[in-house]
Amino acid sequence: MKITSPLYVVFIIAFINTSCNYREKLTEKKDRGPLMEISREHFGTVDGEPVYLYTLKNKNGMEVSITNYGGIVTSIGVPDKNGKLRDVVLGFDTLDKYLAGHPYFGCIAGRYANRIARGQFNLKGEKYQLATNNGPHHLHGGNKGFDKRVWDAKEHAGQDSVSLVLNLTSPDGEEGYPGNLEVRATYTLDNDDALTISYRAVTDQATPVNLTNHSYFNLKGAGNGDVLGHMLWIDADKYTVVDETLIPTGALRDVEGTPMDFRTPTAIGARIEQVEGGYDHNYVLNTGGSMKKIAEASAPESGIKLEVYTSQPGVQFYSGNFLDGSDTGKGGKPYYKHYGFCLETQHFPDSPNQPDFPSTILEPGDVYEHQTRYRISK
Repeated sequence: MKITSPLYVVFIIAFINTSCNYREKLTEKKDRGPLMEISREHFGTVDGEPVYLYTLKNKNGMEVSITNYGGIVTSIGVPDKNGKLRDVVLGFDTLDKYLAGHPYFGCIAGRYANRIARGQFNLKGEKYQLATNNGPHHLHGGNKGFDKRVWDAKEHAGQDSVSLVLNLTSPDGEEGYPGNLEVRATYTLDNDDALTISYRAVTDQATPVNLTNHSYFNLKGAGNGDVLGHMLWIDADKYTVVDETLIPTGALRDVEGTPMDFRTPTAIGARIEQVEGGYDHNYVLNTGGSMKKIAEASAPESGIKLEVYTSQPGVQFYSGNFLDGSDTGKGGKPYYKHYGFCLETQHFPDSPNQPDFPSTILEPGDVYEHQTRYRISK
């Protein structure tokens, strides 16, 4: 049936005008500043659980991709001094590569990041035995730490920031740890080109907790050579001395006059040959427990700079000593020795066995809470 009445024509004109006005309002809203973006794509499955890859974008062109498997930061894309986007963290293109095993690329390390001697500690009169997955010692949470768990994920987008919130329950006895631990990790990208990771945990039994992100950075781009020419500054006067198996002796040593001194910007490779095995040491930060800038790295070739802020008492500086080319990364590029570096903000290694170190024991009724902020700019 064909309708040709004047009333119908008036209605159509009014509808078109309304639609045009609506489109103009959307444009006006966009002109005031676009909402930041977060997208999700299927990344695979683990034990029947779906795994997703989330990509966060800000208005400056910075992109961060994170998967809810292990809370892994798979990529951080930032424009270099010539405006070319460079991915500055090591990782893989597919989930299968992560499942096949890797040196903790980009993941959340926990329930206890770093090492616990012989996988043992005493707490409240009880002796606990954890998995020993690093020679005779416990490392980064054991055989199936938080890096190998599928986390529940929620997305939040706003005008000036966008967040991915990951939640996990670690049951009593998992990997030998006491207590049911509820963990939350929130990744927030803002328009100041900063990725902030906020950690929160509560428990129903006393338990050690030490969480960190284990991203390997190469500010020239993942797979684009070694990081020995990167300039590095760390705000630390002391570091924790370790034995030949990288377990702290309990002593703190001044960095002054040693190859451990990065209190003025120094090339990572300038004195690395003087450090047996390369850098894999915990620095005692001059933070006093407050949120402040504790490290800065830069690559002259790309013009990209990384600033690290934290309230944690320590940072583990690792110079990628055990990378050997056996891991083929994004774009088919292998990762050789020193192709990445880590700045793992955390409590000190083996703290449950070191009474003079800051305590890592979380008690029922208390809240484990800290933040680390990575600002990446040119």
